[in-house]
Amino acid sequence: MPTSRYQTELDQLAATYAAAMAADVTPLKEAIAGASESSIIGVGSGGSFTVASLLCSLHETYTGRVSRPSTPLEIICNPTLASSSPVFLISAEGNNPDITEALERARHHSARQVHVLTNRSASPLMDAVLQLFDVSPHTFELQEKDGYLATNSLLLDAVLVARAYSELDGSTDALPASLDELRLGNQTISEWVQSAAHFVEALTQRGAVVVTYSPLLHPIAADLESKLSEGALLHCQLADLRSFAHGRHLWLAERPGDIAILALIEPSLGGLWTKMSALFPKDVPMYAMPLQGASPRDLIAGLVGQMHLVQAIAEKLGKDPGRPDVPQFGRDIYYIDLPKVIPPPGERVSAAEQSKYDALGARWPSQRRLSGMARARNSFVDSLEQQDFRAVVFDYDGTLTASQRKTAPPSTPLADHLKRLVEAGVLVGIASGRGDSIQEELAKVLSAEILEKLYLGLYNGGWIGTAATAMSIPAGTVEFLSHVTRIARKLKSLGVPIERIKPTHPYQVSIRFRDGLPTDQMWFVVADALRQAGLTTGTLYRSKHSVDVLTPGVSKSGLIAHMIQQEKIDPHQILTMGDQGAWPGNDVSLLEHRFSLSVDMPSRRLDRGWKLAPGHKRDVDATIWYLDRFLTDDTGWFKVKLSHKQATDE
Repeated sequence: MPTSRYQTELDQLAATYAAAMAADVTPLKEAIAGASESSIIGVGSGGSFTVASLLCSLHETYTGRVSRPSTPLEIICNPTLASSSPVFLISAEGNNPDITEALERARHHSARQVHVLTNRSASPLMDAVLQLFDVSPHTFELQEKDGYLATNSLLLDAVLVARAYSELDGSTDALPASLDELRLGNQTISEWVQSAAHFVEALTQRGAVVVTYSPLLHPIAADLESKLSEGALLHCQLADLRSFAHGRHLWLAERPGDIAILALIEPSLGGLWTKMSALFPKDVPMYAMPLQGASPRDLIAGLVGQMHLVQAIAEKLGKDPGRPDVPQFGRDIYYIDLPKVIPPPGERVSAAEQSKYDALGARWPSQRRLSGMARARNSFVDSLEQQDFRAVVFDYDGTLTASQRKTAPPSTPLADHLKRLVEAGVLVGIASGRGDSIQEELAKVLSAEILEKLYLGLYNGGWIGTAATAMSIPAGTVEFLSHVTRIARKLKSLGVPIERIKPTHPYQVSIRFRDGLPTDQMWFVVADALRQAGLTTGTLYRSKHSVDVLTPGVSKSGLIAHMIQQEKIDPHQILTMGDQGAWPGNDVSLLEHRFSLSVDMPSRRLDRGWKLAPGHKRDVDATIWYLDRFLTDDTGWFKVKLSHKQATDE
């Protein structure tokens, strides 16, 4: 009998395992570490759902943060699942239309980083990734094209995820160097599968199996169900050991000739399984996969073990699950154009009002109809559209560029808008916590003539000049900032996840955290340390990546005051824009200005700092949306008309 495609895939597992063990998982570890203070959403279909389940299971084990594996359809139908948690989308080849649509909708609703784990650098999924900001791809190429059940891509991605958590934890029970060293109980995987021969014989005669499992081993159970069902091998039910006791045991009494039981067991539930199995009818076939625990090593061993068990079942049934005869209607179902048949969920309240509710913590339940919030929004929009503006002041990171992590300058559309405004005679300012790196980046996309007319307030407004002015920082130190620096270094030595501490006298100390770590929680850690030392916390602000402690008197509003004085303009003739408008966000002073717009988190004040861009547009996308609605003339003034271009953008 010729070797089946599925068996050929199994023969490649050892090489795939070795490749996964040799791969550089540093970026993946950084992504997971950055999400360690949050729950996460793992998204995938088929074998990728198994990896998503493994990811979420390990995240719960090591961080204690309840996490959820989801199918792409769950995100497509309810993208708000991605609104406050880091999202990890997993797809081996990136050709699945479901995962691409899930990426689009997750990115539109997520306030956190979106990660994509894939095994192909060229795919429809990766094409979509390149069009979206703040999406981090983690690509690990699989040399051989996988079969129908995607066994090698599953193992590759599962081992990468398992390694990341194991290495971050400093586990003493790390994954072994080779696949042959994995164990199921005290047996090798091949020994365990061989000893299951009588069970496989009985199971294939019955045609159905109940897989009962320890909740800690759910990823193994999920993948076994997926393979048995997708390969049309057996009917499979899943139930953890106690769910089985709540009625599912009736199968054993009513249809003992139609069912067999496979138990996935680790030591904490070994006694429970022994007690339960002793009570089962003796004519029902039973078999166990005994694992030594639920560590990454054990979970990988279980995944590989059940892959080989599936081969034994398929061989007994005379089927090849690696190359089934897929009917045309199945292919047609797979490639349905989802955006055409699944409309995006409707909004219960306008995105602008929702963002204010979120900033105030009034997410649900709350009075959302005929409320003062709608009246406040309408009043602000009316006053905004009636006002003539002479100047605009932008935040930089998160407003003109996607991320402080990336050193790329503003995109071409944004650079074109800045040029348009300056050439129209509008006064343009940029306020940022960064230093002269902004001058370097702007010089890559704007001419010297434009740079000379751009006002800059760097180091959170401590240094004020133009984009063409050589920076000169006063000599000397500020004792307050020196004290803050010592405190930050002490926190880092205690294990606080601080990546970098950068003092810039006499303006500020910037404390950078691991990428993806929510800085709202870290703000409290730093604030409490300053409080204990008797220092003021009144100049402590946070961005999406860092916490900045400013010298008293330093503020982004200093740039606004400078432009008012220098250009002799009325404060109401200046419009400001930033992404972190709710205190202690580092744009609070910008978005407390009378006429101000948010591209992400609005001010908590109802008369200013609104996010009026559509809900799915944030950060740079929202900035461009606003700028498309800036109407300029040759007099150096502009107006904001929100209805302008609206028909084409929403």
